[in-house]
Amino acid sequence: MDHTHHIRLTNAELTPDALEGATIYGPGDEKIGSVDHVHAGQVVIDVGGFLGIGAKPVAVLADELDFMRDEDGDIHAVTSWTKDQLKQMPEHRD
Repeated sequence: MDHTHHIRLTNAELTPDALEGATIYGPGDEKIGSVDHVHAGQVVIDVGGFLGIGAKPVAVLADELDFMRDEDGDIHAVTSWTKDQLKQMPEHRD
């Protein structure tokens, strides 16, 4: 996916309702997870698993993700983290 023409979200648009379910793409443009929820200023990403089953929730700071909107209006994010790096992070617990 070519992200160069996607519109970056402003800080005002980074709301829990807008981000929930957003796909996260890694450095090779592969899907590496999705936003489960926003908690205490962090974005909780479900990594791995299948259809949400067996996924590991990990928390990262929102500024470590580049959130944008594509031509269809769908929100997604790009990060330099790989799926393996996220899987090695401590599991997030609310």
